[in-house]
Amino acid sequence: MRKAILYIAMSLDGYIADQSGGVSWLVGDGSDSGHPGSYPDFIQTVDTVVLGYRTYHQIVSELSPENWVYHGLKSYVLTHRKLASTEEISFTDQSPADLVSKLKNDSGSGIWICGGADVVNQLLESRLIDEFFISVIPTVLGGGVRLFTAERPMDLSLLSVLHYNGIVELRYCLRNPPNPV
Repeated sequence: MRKAILYIAMSLDGYIADQSGGVSWLVGDGSDSGHPGSYPDFIQTVDTVVLGYRTYHQIVSELSPENWVYHGLKSYVLTHRKLASTEEISFTDQSPADLVSKLKNDSGSGIWICGGADVVNQLLESRLIDEFFISVIPTVLGGGVRLFTAERPMDLSLLSVLHYNGIVELRYCLRNPPNPV
């Protein structure tokens, strides 16, 4: 069975976007700005990306309007908008839990849960995220889009810690994963 992996960055106080939805603060402290972090290794372990429409829209309209940043990966955008899918990007109105459950049973590599917070929290409630890569950015936002709002507790086990450029990357797995169906 494939793993669903949350790979995401948050501020020290737990936000993934500022109060206006911006992410320009997603930088380190400049002490080791050339360090690539875990992303180059991580991206080699996945072949599928799952993201919500707001995250998708921010990528294509603001962060990388000229090029799809997940070229070569199959991307699923969760939305109720009726948009035309392409070979690489599928727009779907499936629930995050239904989509990820199906993908986990398909063949392939890891499934990257890219964002946003609503998608993440629905998957947390369904216990469908197997691993958590959380990059803690050295910034306190004081408000914005909070990453974790799910009310269901989860016990995690620490797998690794990487620090560079003022950023601390924490990698966890579920301590008591649910039994596969």
